[in-house]
Amino acid sequence: MDFQLTGKRALITGASQGLGYATARGLAAEGCAVAINSRDPQKIRAAAETITTETDAPAHALPADLADPAAITQLVADAAAALGGLDLLVTNAGGPPSGAFEELDDAAWQAAIDLSLMAHVRLIRAALPHLRQSAAASILTITSYSAKQPIPNLVLSNSIRLATIGLTKTLSQEFGPAGIRVNSILPGWTETERVYSLMEARAARSGETPAEQLAQQARETALGRMAAPEEFARAAVFLLSPAASYITGVMLPVDGGIVKGTL
Repeated sequence: MDFQLTGKRALITGASQGLGYATARGLAAEGCAVAINSRDPQKIRAAAETITTETDAPAHALPADLADPAAITQLVADAAAALGGLDLLVTNAGGPPSGAFEELDDAAWQAAIDLSLMAHVRLIRAALPHLRQSAAASILTITSYSAKQPIPNLVLSNSIRLATIGLTKTLSQEFGPAGIRVNSILPGWTETERVYSLMEARAARSGETPAEQLAQQARETALGRMAAPEEFARAAVFLLSPAASYITGVMLPVDGGIVKGTL
């Protein structure tokens, strides 16, 4: 399939590793020029160099902390300047820490709101003037299957991801008349650094090893395994591309069948 992405310009946040990096690499492989972001200047520059080497597509490294509203505004301006505009926006801000309800104070909740909701809001707000000038504008928020099926010991993510889902659906209606599509992917357990960190935290609580926790979690999916980041990225590339031109307001689980409900 021709995804019609050659020459398109994409900003992907949270892209030094994991889902964001895999998505950026997938877009670059389809001919996109990409600007990628993370907090760590060294990691994001290394990621950009690897993408350019492997795909021959230009990749611009833009370090910025998504917890800082002013940094988000500057990030989007820098991305649009580097790329000559924006067609695609992927808002990926990682996830808040694990913890039970009684372990989390107001500061933890506020930090999670800033990371898992307001970062999406601020990125979209800053990018919107550029996206309005594109003939193929598309926004993808990366959330979690926890918006459909709560995950034990992740009350922050379970709660706040739902707000980003509501934002995504609402903006698909608001921006539709302007031709801007807005979708979300709800990833399941994927072999990323964040998942390994969560498994280590579980292992510390249970007395088991991280490997045992990984195997146990994988067994809960219909496919009996975790995803590779590239499997997530293929779905992301399609939803972002003009090949998906009549798809908007979709919350797509890429979770190996772990969500058991029908809606």
